[in-house]
Amino acid sequence: MLPPRLLLSVACCLMVFAGLGVGQTPPLAQSIDQAIAQDEPRVPTLASSPCDDLTFLRRVHLDLVGGLPSAEEARAFAADKAPGKRLKQIDRLLASADHAWHWSRVLDAWWMERRPAKNVEAKAWTEWLRDGLAKNQPLDAMVRDILTVDGTDEKTRAAARFVLDREMDNHLLVRDISRLFLGANLQCAQCHDHPRIEDYKQEHYHGLLAYYQRTYLFDDPKLKKKVLAEKAEGEVEFQSVFDKAKTTRKRAPGVPGGSERPDPMLAKDQLYISAPTKEARGVPKHSRRLLLAKDLTEGRALARNFANRFWAQVMGKGIVHPMDQIHVDNPASHPALLDTLTEGLLAAKYDHRTLLRAICASGAYQRGGDAKAGQPKDAEDRLLVARLRPLGPEQMGDALVFATGFMDAERKALGAKATPEALLPKLEGQAAPFVNMLAAPAGNPDQFEARLDQALFLANHGHLQGLLNARTGNLMDTVLKEKDAARAAETIYLTVFTRLPSAEEKSEVARVLGAQDKQAALRDLLWALLGSAEFRFVG
Repeated sequence: MLPPRLLLSVACCLMVFAGLGVGQTPPLAQSIDQAIAQDEPRVPTLASSPCDDLTFLRRVHLDLVGGLPSAEEARAFAADKAPGKRLKQIDRLLASADHAWHWSRVLDAWWMERRPAKNVEAKAWTEWLRDGLAKNQPLDAMVRDILTVDGTDEKTRAAARFVLDREMDNHLLVRDISRLFLGANLQCAQCHDHPRIEDYKQEHYHGLLAYYQRTYLFDDPKLKKKVLAEKAEGEVEFQSVFDKAKTTRKRAPGVPGGSERPDPMLAKDQLYISAPTKEARGVPKHSRRLLLAKDLTEGRALARNFANRFWAQVMGKGIVHPMDQIHVDNPASHPALLDTLTEGLLAAKYDHRTLLRAICASGAYQRGGDAKAGQPKDAEDRLLVARLRPLGPEQMGDALVFATGFMDAERKALGAKATPEALLPKLEGQAAPFVNMLAAPAGNPDQFEARLDQALFLANHGHLQGLLNARTGNLMDTVLKEKDAARAAETIYLTVFTRLPSAEEKSEVARVLGAQDKQAALRDLLWALLGSAEFRFVG
C-alpha cells in the first residue's frame, strides 16, 4: 500500500490529467525526443541506454517532490513489471501534496531569491504559491497576480511580495522582471545599449521602466501597511552616456521586441479614480503597472523563459545558459527543443504539470549516466547522457530528513492524524538548517558551490546528529531491530541512495551490526553515507 503522501485524489487526477490515460505516453514527451534528435542527429547511435528503475525513482522523486522514496517504495517499484509504471509514478508525484509544497519553494527561490521578508510575510507568500500550484493555477496567471496586486486586500496581499519586498525600487524591478520573467538581464542597458549584447538596447530597459515609473509605495494610514499606489503623470526620459550630443529621448511603456504603448487620451479631470493625497493613494483610470501584466503574459518570451527554467531545474542546465542571457549571440544548445517546450507550454495554457510530466516522461530525462563508446566530450550538453547534477538546497535538506527516517517516525507518531498538512511543515522545519547553510546569499540566484563550511556543518552539526538518534520508525530504529544483516544493508542503501548494496557494502553493514556498540558504529556509517558525494548528487 502506498504511503498517504502518495495516495491520488480522484478529483485532483481528473483536474490535472483530464484527457490523458494513466500510463499513456504524453505527445509532448514524444515531441521533446523528436526535437532533440532533430538538433542532435547522433542520438540514435550515441545516446546512453535508459537508466535503471531505481535510478529513475530517485531522480523523479527529487525533481517532483524534493524528497526521497522510502525503501518500501523502492522495493515495490523494482518488483512492478507493468510497462507504464514510470509514467504512473510521475502522475502520482505530480498529484501529491508534496509536489505543490516542494515547487512552491522552487518558485520562491526563483522569484524572491531568498530575500528577507519586509512588507509581506514570507509564510503568506509561500502559502499563496503553494495554493496556486495545488489548484493548478496557470503560470501566466500567477505572474499576472504578482504584477497587478496592490496589497490593499488582505486576501490577495501575499502576491504583492515580489514588488513590495523590493521596496518598489523600479530599477531593481526592471532588472528582476527582465531576468526572471523574460530571461534577459537588461541591467547593463540602463545607461547605454549593452556593450556586448546586440539584442539588449537602452530603449528596452526604459520601456520596462516606464511601466513602473509612476508607481510608488504608499503608507496606508488605515491598513497601517505599505501598499502600491500610482500617479497618472510622469514620463521616462533618458540619454546614452556614449551620445556626445546628449540627446534626450522619451520612452512609453513597451516590452522588449514589442511596440510602445502610449496612454489613452483623457481629460485632466478624468485621469483618476482616486487622486493621490497624503491620506489617499493614487489610483489612475489608466494603469501602466496593470498594462505590464497584460503585455508580459501575452507575449511568447514569458513561455520561452519558463520552458528554459523548468528544463534547467530538472535537467541540471538550461537549453539557453545562463538562463538570463537569452539573445541571438547566446543561441540555444537545442533550438528545436526550446521551441517545442515553448509551444507545448503555450498549448497547455501555462499548465506547469503538463510541462513537467512531458519532460520526466521523455527519453532524454530517463537517459542513463553511463557513457557510451564514441560519445563526444560534451555528451551531457548534447543530451546524450544523463548529467550528474548537485541537489538544490531544498532537495538536499528534504533528502536528509527523509533518508534519516524522520518523516516515517512522525507518521507513526501521528497515526491517523498524519495528514500532509500536519507532516509537511515538520519536514520544512527540519530541513531549514540545511537549506540555510547550502543556499546562496539573499538576492542572488542559487548556484552550486561546495564550501568548507558546508562540509563542516554536515560533519559536525548537532542537527544531523539529532536526526540519527534512534526513534520509533526512523532509519536507525528500523535497522537496529532488523535481525537479518543482508536485509538491513538493503534497507540502508535503498533509503539513502535508492539502490541495492554491493557485496562489499553488505559485508560492511554486517560488520557494523556485529560491533560491540552497534548503535555508535551504525551512526558513523549512516553519517558517512549522508555526507558522501553520492548522496549530494543525482545522476
